[in-house]
Amino acid sequence: MSRVPRFLPASVLALLALLVPLAPPTPSPPSSAARAAEPAGARSYDNPLAPRIADGRTVDNCADPVVLRGQGQDRGTWYMYCTTDPLDDTETADGSPVFHPIPMLRSTDLVDWDYVGDALPQKPSWAAPEAAMWAPDLVYSRATKRYYLTFVVTDTTTEVSGEPGCTGDSAIGVATSRNPTGPWTVSDKPLVDPRRAGPGCDFYWTYDPDVLGDAVGSRSVLYYGSYYGGVFARQVTLTGNGMVTTGPERRITAGTEREPRLDPVEQQRAGAAQLRGPGGRQVVVGNRYEGTNVVQRGEWYYYFGSATNCCNGPLTGYSVFTGRSTSPMGPFVDREGNSLLAGRAGGTPALSMNGNRWVGTGHNSTFQDASGQWWTAYHAVDRYDPYFAGTTSFTKRPALLDPVDWVDGWPSVRAGRWASDEPMPAPAAQDGEVSAYTPDPVPAQVPGAPLAAYSDEFDDQDLAGWEWVRGESASWRLEDGRFALDTQDTDLYVDNNTASVLTRPAPDGDYVVETKVAFDVPADGCPPEAGADGKDCYNFVQAGLVVYGSDDAFLKLTHASLWETRQTEFAKEVPAAPAGQPRYGNTVVGAPGDETWLRIVREVGAGSDGADLFTAYTSQDGTRWVRGGAWTHGELGPEPRIGLVSMGGPEDLTARFDHVRTWTLAE
Repeated sequence: MSRVPRFLPASVLALLALLVPLAPPTPSPPSSAARAAEPAGARSYDNPLAPRIADGRTVDNCADPVVLRGQGQDRGTWYMYCTTDPLDDTETADGSPVFHPIPMLRSTDLVDWDYVGDALPQKPSWAAPEAAMWAPDLVYSRATKRYYLTFVVTDTTTEVSGEPGCTGDSAIGVATSRNPTGPWTVSDKPLVDPRRAGPGCDFYWTYDPDVLGDAVGSRSVLYYGSYYGGVFARQVTLTGNGMVTTGPERRITAGTEREPRLDPVEQQRAGAAQLRGPGGRQVVVGNRYEGTNVVQRGEWYYYFGSATNCCNGPLTGYSVFTGRSTSPMGPFVDREGNSLLAGRAGGTPALSMNGNRWVGTGHNSTFQDASGQWWTAYHAVDRYDPYFAGTTSFTKRPALLDPVDWVDGWPSVRAGRWASDEPMPAPAAQDGEVSAYTPDPVPAQVPGAPLAAYSDEFDDQDLAGWEWVRGESASWRLEDGRFALDTQDTDLYVDNNTASVLTRPAPDGDYVVETKVAFDVPADGCPPEAGADGKDCYNFVQAGLVVYGSDDAFLKLTHASLWETRQTEFAKEVPAAPAGQPRYGNTVVGAPGDETWLRIVREVGAGSDGADLFTAYTSQDGTRWVRGGAWTHGELGPEPRIGLVSMGGPEDLTARFDHVRTWTLAE
């Protein structure tokens, strides 16, 4: 357990203050006061937030944002902090990116923000020279009258990790200040040390700190962790010099025990260095959550976590999911009762893609405005402007803001409409204000008239109306009213197009297509004999539904085995992309079950770019449905088909499809 010293000599404190310089003064345009005096109900905003820089530029990248209202004399001001990155395209255009170590932003109305400097221009003494500082969190202690900034250090020194030459020995740091914009005094030891997963340079991902609460006393709960190893909670005590952990860590979300191929540290370095990125498939990491944010509402503690790849350009499917518990230490379960610790990973979607320009909506910070309305700040990717200038793979993630509604006790951004791309009523930033925002729930998508010509109950002894793609290698049979398709050691992914696909025509116009699949992959875990590389871990074995234009243009909704977890993956592939950019992207939906219902809804031309919009739904009982994200796709060709697949690995598994049913989409 790391422990921060309670007292430091005055001479040391003075030296630390010199090492961490003051932030530059904030520009205060006369119009700012006028805007602050305007009633909240008369103001509006548009995403992205685009904070101002003193030289006239704007902050067009603010990944992993955290928002906190100032306390005491700072109560009239709001603060936002971002992960270490360039601020805009001018800082990457010449091929030498400028990285700002935790940018700080300030606002009096939660709409117009100003950049006021970088929190940590000097790395902690225990950070390796190439380390980055990521994913800040900010909290205020009424007991000490100080602000506490927690953050990730991606690479620690050998003295801290005990392993020379490692670059993935991440840890959590803490800094304190009496002022929300510093100067910050950084602790001389990590708050959470690197956590060893195995021999050598094998460390769990100790990322994304989140301290429960905004203004707390002397105690709280710290959350941290990521895909590799899972997310943990631990009690902390806030002191005049920092924080100390005061209890054992407790795991609150599932995470793989085998390191995923797509390490965020290496991905960030690759993007900045203009590399193509890691080899192999960039699909869902073999676990579930990162970007933790926990808030209390009434008797419940709500866990917000982000899932899938954060930084996949225009095909980023990063999305926010929730669970809740009566204890801040969990266990957290989703709306359907699935645990976030289960192999069939639970999580109720709170924010995902909706067909407008915003994809990759995640790593959020949830808070209440001055009138009590809930809001969330998060980053997203503009699919029409996904990369920093001068780069081909460095994903740009501006900050967005949207209201959170509580639907039957569960949070949903904009009552299920999710990311906004139109003028929105501003929050109530000051006491006495009221926002003009009112919820407008997203309409339900309900099946209409059955389309028998595009459906099959598999009651006959043949596959009339179906056609195979590469069917000569398929092992299948019809048994007791179900279509059984053995899993193939094949794939349908970018240039590896070897899987058999059973297809039939899809209807014109809007439609709903559904299948129910029983997949006999174990509910969680890996075989005892599985290797550390996951090769024999059921990894990427999957079965489900496709909307198929060709091997290089499709959408896929499957029950997928990903390392120790089982998830429902909703993926999109496009036929072409510029060199170094993705052709495949994915999100996830609800937890699979012993039997899993999978639905895709097609709406013709409903995307903001005029392309067709495809929304995913999953269910564990065919009655309660989980709505997931929506992909647009305009490259499926004139006659796309609906189909079934069972693929992804050599395991002796079988998917049994009960039916394929297609309906019109009800008005």
